[in-house]
Amino acid sequence: MKKYSILLFVASLFIIQSACHSSNKKNKEIEAKVQQEQSPEIVVSQDGFERAYFASGCFWCVEAVYESVNGVQESISGYSGGHTDNPTYELSNTGLTGHAEAVEIIYDPSIISFSQLVDVYFGSQNVAQVNGQGPDNGSQYRSIIFYQNKEQKKIIKEKVKTLESKYGKGKVAAQILPFQKFWLAEDYHQDYEKLHPNHPYIQRISIPRLNRFKNKFPELLKENLEH
Repeated sequence: MKKYSILLFVASLFIIQSACHSSNKKNKEIEAKVQQEQSPEIVVSQDGFERAYFASGCFWCVEAVYESVNGVQESISGYSGGHTDNPTYELSNTGLTGHAEAVEIIYDPSIISFSQLVDVYFGSQNVAQVNGQGPDNGSQYRSIIFYQNKEQKKIIKEKVKTLESKYGKGKVAAQILPFQKFWLAEDYHQDYEKLHPNHPYIQRISIPRLNRFKNKFPELLKENLEH
């Protein structure tokens, strides 16, 4: 009986230690997540230009929208928001990488502000659509708006709050995440709408989306400054 009691005590002690270890591990994971939330990667300004990062469905569409905006020097297609290194188009389409199709916006802050870029972001999409835009569905097409500092995060949250007063609390589908890394997409994805204007998807989806944006924000367009 005494031997049985000792074995039972040892077994109980092992269970308690295992539970404590599991709890500590979980807490460390939570702490790491919180730390990541508080410490986004800050992209250093280069030659007076800043960088911003957005995901909003097909990057062909989003790239074209931002390319039309005055103050945007370049819009680049890629992947962000996931947990794997060196994602590709094929891998991201499985939904297993965690990445979404995203764009890197290189802009002149003396011409257009980050706040205005966020207006462009929300103004060129269906803000309530979860995991996609238009006919493109899946986590790789989800909406994410990335911030690099507390000021940007505050701007984004204020914009979301305003939108939710119109659409309802919790109706804005975009995730708000700290920026960590942008992975450049394959060469053939860059400037896709410009280089393939007759592609069926471009004709049916991208160009109408771009034109809807242009009609909403004519004051922000490069083309209106050229005339």
